[in-house]
Amino acid sequence: MQIQIVSVGKIKEKYIKQGIAEFEKRLRPYCKLTMDEVNDEQAPEQMSEKELLQVKQKEGERILSKIKPNQYVIVLDIKGANWSSEQLAKEMDELSIHGKSQISFVIGGSNGLSDEVLHRADQKLSFSKMTFPHQLMKLILLEQIYRSFKIQKNEPYHK
Repeated sequence: MQIQIVSVGKIKEKYIKQGIAEFEKRLRPYCKLTMDEVNDEQAPEQMSEKELLQVKQKEGERILSKIKPNQYVIVLDIKGANWSSEQLAKEMDELSIHGKSQISFVIGGSNGLSDEVLHRADQKLSFSKMTFPHQLMKLILLEQIYRSFKIQKNEPYHK
């Protein structure tokens, strides 16, 4: 299986980089993992609706440029479905069985995702009603993907 993570912004915090590197290493036996970071759009703290829309559109164009037409796209969106770890494992397994072995997970920036990216999504997934920094979300997502493979293979992993 090929897993791609497309995210907005660069990871700056050392502890998050270390966590991401650990899960990249753990995932090697299970999938081919690629991670594409696109630049976040510089924007003032306070924006009008029009400015916010423009920022999301520019970031959205960058995100969509990284996604191939044949990829199954799962965007992380607070309004998305809430799955358990077991359900994520089941969904990923089902996709693989049905020939969708190229999955792209998308993590938007602090302003959210453009309508174009949301429309491109095959699935919208929410990890919580809470808001998390998008940099930390990448680490959480990688951990859940790793957990999914462990569940699929009936391999032990801490609960």
